[in-house]
Amino acid sequence: MKTLKHFDIVKMPIITEKATSVTANAQYTFEVALSASKPEIKEAIEHIYKVKVKAVNTLISKGKNKVFRGFQGQRSDTKKAYITLDEGQRIDMSTEL
Repeated sequence: MKTLKHFDIVKMPIITEKATSVTANAQYTFEVALSASKPEIKEAIEHIYKVKVKAVNTLISKGKNKVFRGFQGQRSDTKKAYITLDEGQRIDMSTEL
């Protein structure tokens, strides 16, 4: 099994209206690799953003079946990680890596 590096695990932050509204509660949403486990995600977030992670919740969204110009296909499955930080911790999403 191939081991994933920190930047292979965390693909990108999800910046939507709902994801932005929960940042007041020190919760952040990231798109992560499908094969990443919760401990791997926690370690990657702590390493990349230099914060202390309290909890990690994950969700796998199954890809939809779509038809485009008469051809049937399927979107890729995605995995989201909902990260809760310890008290006083914060991630500044306005600056990119």
